[in-house]
Amino acid sequence: MGKGFFNVPIAVNEPVKSYAPGSPEREAVLKAYKEMINTTIDVPMYINGKDVTTGNTRTMSPPHDHKHVVGTYHLAEKKHVDEAIATALEARKTWANTPWEQRAAIFLKAAELIAGPYRAKINAATMIAQSKTIHQAEIDSACELIDFLRFNVQYMTDIYHDQPESTSDAWNRLEYRPLEGFTYAVTPFNFTAIAGNLPSCMAMMGNVVVWKPSDSQIYSAKVVMDVFKEAGVPDGVINVVFGDPVMITDTVLDSPDFSGLHFTGSTFIFKELWKKIGNNIHNYKTYPKIVGETGGKDFIVAHKTANPKQVATAIVRGAFEFQGQKCSAASRAYISESIWDQVKDYVVEDVKSFKMGSPEDMNNFFTAVIHEGSFDKLAKYIDQAKADDNVEVIAGGNYDKSKGYFIEPTVLLTTDPKYTTMQEELFGPVITIYVYKDDQFSETLELVDGTSEYALTGAILAQDRYAIVEATKALQNCAGNFYINDKPTGAVVGQQPFGGARSSGTNDKAGSALNLLRWVSPRMIKETFVTPTDYRYPFLGE
Repeated sequence: MGKGFFNVPIAVNEPVKSYAPGSPEREAVLKAYKEMINTTIDVPMYINGKDVTTGNTRTMSPPHDHKHVVGTYHLAEKKHVDEAIATALEARKTWANTPWEQRAAIFLKAAELIAGPYRAKINAATMIAQSKTIHQAEIDSACELIDFLRFNVQYMTDIYHDQPESTSDAWNRLEYRPLEGFTYAVTPFNFTAIAGNLPSCMAMMGNVVVWKPSDSQIYSAKVVMDVFKEAGVPDGVINVVFGDPVMITDTVLDSPDFSGLHFTGSTFIFKELWKKIGNNIHNYKTYPKIVGETGGKDFIVAHKTANPKQVATAIVRGAFEFQGQKCSAASRAYISESIWDQVKDYVVEDVKSFKMGSPEDMNNFFTAVIHEGSFDKLAKYIDQAKADDNVEVIAGGNYDKSKGYFIEPTVLLTTDPKYTTMQEELFGPVITIYVYKDDQFSETLELVDGTSEYALTGAILAQDRYAIVEATKALQNCAGNFYINDKPTGAVVGQQPFGGARSSGTNDKAGSALNLLRWVSPRMIKETFVTPTDYRYPFLGE
């Protein structure tokens, strides 16, 4: 690490470990996995630095082995949410006035805990809770969360360093205050890193937080909170509640002290939350900040000059890593007719080579989808595709939930560019492909732009630079993260700040200073050194 402003370490990206056979990291994570999968834990809520249990519990099971129970978690009543809010507001009195470098030290320590003693545990927890392969867990729950914590400290110091001009007469300075009141973090199941980043980045800027993790991610969220506690996050700064999302959210949004929402999840839920905030706007002490990253219908466009093998790999990795449950996952593709036959052969060959099963077996590229609701939804779309005349299944198409929620990686080929699965977000391992005529590239770009309500990620593959230029301009509004000759997934903190517009969110770019600026309320201070004593200006004189 180098040194940045005020001698704070400059963040560098955490190296991804290989987990190759015989490697020490592979043995460590397998040992942790086996210990954790065979131990039943009880996960309390965490309010004011204390474990809170209610006796009203739900069980947790791995998606790839849904009959096996690994633990229980406790559900909140309204009084617990009220307590979390009150506790946060009390903690704010001290936390908001804690020097920035002291806050930074806590989260830099959290990063080092994950990089070291907690690495195997947090990866194993993510493998169990979300059925991620070790590679997907490593790049998420270890590397990305570490990067979020380190880079956010650097961004925070950069923000504080940004000050207005002063003169010999007056000293001008900006004070980057935390928001007045408390903030609310709602996090998804699919990324442990997102679950850790949303509450921690707000807390790092001096805010206090009520955090509601996804019910499907509580097992690994507990490890995140264990790290924060060991790192020294003070009592009441981050409070964790589980349970009925409507009750919890209504309680939070009814408080006049609510000052900000940091959300990642479904588009529909985000819009509903925005509406509730709007309906309550007259009750709040301050206008709440609203930041959300939501759905996607992410695309790949392959020009006739694209390399067919590269296109196939972009499709296979982009659509099927982590079972297509990344908000950036490729779910629709537009392939030029002259290269389609080659692309198809490579894609089908790759899909047939996949090994599917538990993430404990590290020969598996593919595991289970998150829960039965997701499984049933995807199975319904696949069945419909099998019945429709204008689409065919060219790879996969089978499913089985007898042991785990396993959906085969499925490739659909349609003759209708507006077919249902070309437009609707499925959030699973299904990609739909439309083949266009070579001379209709420009028209196809218009089609890509106009087909979906989302604008999260997208990719163009081509060797023709003019085609790349045309696509980059034509598709500028339908992807907040745009990839040239790559798959549309895999954004890295500090390299590709992530977020989209349209129905994909507010595009406040997690993993950048832009996002952190949303969690401060600047105060301008001007100090005049020699104060005037006469109201008269020179123009008033004779």
